[in-house]
Amino acid sequence: MNLQVLKQLENQIAELKEVSTKHNLDFNEVINNLEQKVNEIKIHLNENMEVWDKIQLSRIQQRPTTLDYIDHIFEDFIELHGDRLYGEDPALVSGIATFEGMPITVLGNQKGKNTKDNIYRRFGMSQPEGYRKALRIMQQANKFNRPIVTFINTAGAFPGREAEERGQSQAIALNLREMASFGVPIICFVVGEGGSGGALALGIGNRIYMLENTFYSVISPEGAAALLWKDATQAKRAAEALKITAKDLMELEVIDEIIKEPVGGAHIDIPLQSHFIKETLRKALQELGQLDKGTLRQQRFDKFRKIGEYIEERTLNK
Repeated sequence: MNLQVLKQLENQIAELKEVSTKHNLDFNEVINNLEQKVNEIKIHLNENMEVWDKIQLSRIQQRPTTLDYIDHIFEDFIELHGDRLYGEDPALVSGIATFEGMPITVLGNQKGKNTKDNIYRRFGMSQPEGYRKALRIMQQANKFNRPIVTFINTAGAFPGREAEERGQSQAIALNLREMASFGVPIICFVVGEGGSGGALALGIGNRIYMLENTFYSVISPEGAAALLWKDATQAKRAAEALKITAKDLMELEVIDEIIKEPVGGAHIDIPLQSHFIKETLRKALQELGQLDKGTLRQQRFDKFRKIGEYIEERTLNK
């Protein structure tokens, strides 16, 4: 059984319910049996999901977006636009909100809910003005001592020529440098795809959390396969070799914690998924709120310095 079979069964249930309501027919027994089967498949998938299945689940169009989480987790959100240099980037949303009475700066990659919206949002892939907007909003947060919360869900930075002409790499690099220097808590959530520098530009945090069916990687599986084997169809093989799932990165101590998802994925129950994130955020703010600015910077520095393993080999002079 896989995600495709699950989707087919869910479609059948929806059609039966529609026909039952429209024609006043009793399909309750059939529907109940199908729903039981769906639940069994979801539990099986949750327990036995392969790396490639998790990557596919992280990419589905129904997956909750940054704006979904903002709506369910924060209050009084005011969206702020523009980088004050070139323009607005709809692939990244940012603004000010409150979290249980505390002023918060929140920002994240924003994908669309349908094809038209995805084209407008460029599938969550930001151009330089998006990263400059993010930096402007985060600098404001640092100035007014507001914690920063980021939601990461992008295949990567927008790869178009115009983005390179307007300084894509410099915009990302500035974000990395400046986020490392801020004296406020920075809490990052990988809620879908975490692709390359486009994700890392929002990911220099004191705490980094991943939903269980997400990935975080220096390159997409397709890109890695194209480089390693000159064959993008080897993406599944590359995904397994890259060690990019939440479980892998937790073992490698790249992230701090895995946030569970409802059976079947985050899109199955957005309020419940938001509740899980909200609990994690509350705990992180309580822990980090006790630290002074210098300690926050040092903790962030130490966190990234210890990522990775290496072996030193000494050579004797002859």
